[in-house]
Amino acid sequence: MSVSKMFWTVLCVCVVFALKTSQGFYLPGLAPVTYCKVEESLQSCKADVVLYVNRLNTEESVIPYEYHHFDFCVTDESQSPVENLGQVVFGERIRPSPYKISFLKNETCKVACVRNYTAGDKESEHKLQLLKMGMSLNYQHHWIIDNMPVTWCYALDNDRIYCSTGFPMGCYVHEKRTNSDTCISGSMYKSKTYYMFNHVDLTITYHSGEGQDWGVAVGDSGGRIISAKVIPRSIKHRSEASRDCMNQKEPLDIPTRDLTNNEKLSIVYTYSVTFVKNNTIKWSSRWDYILESMPHTNIQWFSILNSLVIVLFLSGMVAMIMLRTLHKDIARYNQIDSGEDAQEEFGWKLVHGDVFRPPRKGMLLSVLLGSGTQVFFMTLITLAFACLGFLSPANRGALMTCAMVLFVCLGTPAGYVSARIYKSFGGEKWKSNVLLTSMLSPGVVFCLFFIMNLVLWGKGSSAAVPFSTLIALLALWFGVSVPLTFIGAYFGFRKRPIEHPVRTNQIPRKIPEQSIYTQPLPGIIMGGVLPFGCIFIQLFFILNSLWSSQMYYMFGFLFLVFIILVITCSETTILLCYFHLCAEDYHWWWRSFLTSGFTAFYLFVYCNHYFVTKLNIEDAASTFLYFGYTLIIVFLFFLLTGTIGFFACFWFVRKIYSVVKVD
Repeated sequence: MSVSKMFWTVLCVCVVFALKTSQGFYLPGLAPVTYCKVEESLQSCKADVVLYVNRLNTEESVIPYEYHHFDFCVTDESQSPVENLGQVVFGERIRPSPYKISFLKNETCKVACVRNYTAGDKESEHKLQLLKMGMSLNYQHHWIIDNMPVTWCYALDNDRIYCSTGFPMGCYVHEKRTNSDTCISGSMYKSKTYYMFNHVDLTITYHSGEGQDWGVAVGDSGGRIISAKVIPRSIKHRSEASRDCMNQKEPLDIPTRDLTNNEKLSIVYTYSVTFVKNNTIKWSSRWDYILESMPHTNIQWFSILNSLVIVLFLSGMVAMIMLRTLHKDIARYNQIDSGEDAQEEFGWKLVHGDVFRPPRKGMLLSVLLGSGTQVFFMTLITLAFACLGFLSPANRGALMTCAMVLFVCLGTPAGYVSARIYKSFGGEKWKSNVLLTSMLSPGVVFCLFFIMNLVLWGKGSSAAVPFSTLIALLALWFGVSVPLTFIGAYFGFRKRPIEHPVRTNQIPRKIPEQSIYTQPLPGIIMGGVLPFGCIFIQLFFILNSLWSSQMYYMFGFLFLVFIILVITCSETTILLCYFHLCAEDYHWWWRSFLTSGFTAFYLFVYCNHYFVTKLNIEDAASTFLYFGYTLIIVFLFFLLTGTIGFFACFWFVRKIYSVVKVD
C-alpha cells in the first residue's frame, strides 16, 4: 500500500512540475528595450528599430545559406552581433539588414535596393540561377526585430492561424494555378514560372508606456515591441520611380529559361512599415502567439500525459512484482540450513560464485560507461536549466552552448567512473583507460562532425563551422576535457577496488542451455521497446525543431519524459537481468549495457521513418548530412541509455547477493 501511495505521489508531483515549468520559457534577466520617436530619443530609449536577417533554410534540404548568398539587399556586415558557440554550430548567421525602420514612423513602398541581371554576364546569370534554386526549394527568410522572430501568419485548413518564424523568398508554379501556401492567393500565375517576393509589408505591434512603471517617461510616443509580422508579396515595379505597392497587382515573374539577346531583368526590393498600438498584450507574454500557434502542440497535452501515466503505471507494476518475487526468493534461500539442500536449489543463487566475474573487453565497457556518465549528467543539467527558463527561444544558441560546455566540463566524472569500473575488473592499464575515455567517444563525434562539415564547406553553406571555431572546439577538448578526465581518473584509481558481496570462484561455472527467451539477442532486442515507447511522442517534436524550423519549448514535459526514460530503462534491464540469472546465465555485464542501449536502435529506425514520411529531401548531400547528424544523436543516446541500464543492474545484482546467506 505504501509503495502505491508513493508512486502516485511522485507521479502527481512530476506532472505538476512539468505543467508549471513548460510555461517558463523566458530567460530571467533578459532586459526589454524601450523605443521612442527620433525627435524624442533619449539615452534610455532607442529610436531606430534594427531589423536583422538570419540564414535561409528549407525543409527540402539540410543545407542552409547565408542571406547574402542569394544576392538580396545587403549592407555593412561589420556591425553584425557576436554569435555564441551554439549559434555557430547550428549555422545561424545574424547580419544587419538594409531595411531602415524608425519607431512610430510608417513607411509606404520604400526602396531597399535594386538588383539588375543582364544576359551574357556570367556573374549575373549565376546569381539569378541561385535565386531560382532557392525559390524552387522553398528556402525561407528568418528575420529578427527586437530579438523576436518576424512571423508570417496564415490560415490553415482547419481555420486555425499558424504563425511561422520564416517566410518564403518566392515560389515556383509548376502548373497554371493559384497556390495559397507558397504564392499570394488571388493572383493568376503562369505555369513554369518563378515569382519573386520582392516586397514585404511589415506590421510592428507595440505596447505603449501608459500606466507602466518602466523608469522611462515615454508617454504616447514610446513603447516596447510585442510582435513583428510580415506579409510577403510579389510586385512587378515598372520602374523605381513609378512604384506603387498598394495598387500594383501584377506579380514579378521570372521565367525558367535563361536571359537571351542582352535581355535585362531588374528586381526592385521594397518594403512598407506600419506600427500598431496594442496595450492588451504584455511584453512578457509576447512569445505566446508564436508558441501557441505551432501545429500539433495542442494535443496533444492529454495524449502525452496519458501515455506517460501508462508507462509509469507499467513500470510501477514491474517494480512491485520484482520486489514480491525477490522477497520470496531471498526468504526461501535464507531458510536453507544444509549445503546439500542448497545444491538442489536452482536459480540466481547458484551463480553467486561467477556473477561478479570480470567481463570480456572490460576496458571498452568501462570507457563507454565513463562517456555515458558524462552524457547523462550533461543531459540532466541542461534540461534542469531549460526548465528554469535559462535556455529560452529568446536566447538563441544557448541550449547547444550549454550542452557543449557542460560536456567538456564533465570530463572529471567520466574519468572517475571509467577508472573505478576498470579497476574493479582487475585492470591495470590505467594509461590506456584514461586515453580511451578522453578520446574514443568525443573522437567519434568530432570525426563525424568534421566529415559533414567538409560537405557543408563544399556547398558554401552557412552551417559550415569556420576553421577558427574548429580550432576552438579542439582547444576545449584537449585543453579542458582531457585534463579534467585525467584528474577524475587519478582519483578513481586511487580508490580501493569496489568490494563485491560474494567471492568469485576460480573455475567458471558452466552455463546450461538457454531457451529462446533467455538467450542474449532476444533479450537485448526486447529490452529497448518499452523505453522507446515512452519517448517517441516527444521525439516527434524534437525532430520537428531540428529539421522543420519549429521552436521546441516544452522542456517541462521533456524533463518528465527523461525521468521516465531513466526509470523504464532501469526496471526493464533489471527485470531481464533477473530472468537471465534465474536461468543460471551470469554474463550480465555487457548484456545490461546493451539491453537498454538498444533503445538507440529504435531511435534510428524512427529517424528513418521521419525522413521518409515528413521530409521532402531528395539530394544526396542533404541525405548524407541528415543521417550523419542522426548517427551522432543515436551514438550519444546509446551511451546514455546503456549507462543507465548498466548501473541500475549493477546496483540490483549487488543488492540481491548482499542479503542472502552464502556459505
